[in-house]
This record gives sequence, structure tokens and C-alpha cells, in this order.
Amino acid sequence: MSTPGINVAYIARLAELELTPEETERFSRDLNQVLAHVAELDKWDTADVQPMYHPLPVFDAVRPDEPAPSLPREAALANAPQQQEGMFRVPKVVESAH
Repeated sequence: MSTPGINVAYIARLAELELTPEETERFSRDLNQVLAHVAELDKWDTADVQPMYHPLPVFDAVRPDEPAPSLPREAALANAPQQQEGMFRVPKVVESAH
């Protein structure tokens, strides 16, 4: 099955991946198989099927959002690798914009 318009080499360049020609061919075949499967699923009438956000029933996944007392600062910082002036001390991760 050939799927025009899907260029695996182009997608790999966008993702900054270096693929060998063999990998490009293999991923093209794999992608075509996935798309063929989706096309098969598209043949089924799903008009009466309710959308799902999870394949299994999920109960009590989220507790009620109710106000409660905060954790004391000492307890929150008890296992902090580094702290300073009653706050977590973390390494700088953002460079200056200047």
C-alpha cells in the first residue's frame, strides 16, 4: 500500500533524526501499515459509540478539591537537597535573555 504525501525522510529531518536509507524504508513500511489499519477501522460504524478517555473504567481517580491546611514549611523542606531562607534552592536552568 502506498501512501502519497508522507515523506519519512522529511519528517526525520524535522525531528532532527539521522536515518539510514534502510531505516527510512522500514519506517515507511511501518507507517503505511499503521495507516492501513486506521483505514480498516474507518470502515466500522461508530456513530453510536461514546468517546472514551481511558480504555478501562476508572473510579475515584481524582479526590475532591477541598481546602485543607497547608504542609508546615519545615516538613516541606525536610528532604530538600538544598534550601535557602526557608525556600527550595534549585540550580539555574534558564539563561538570561540579555
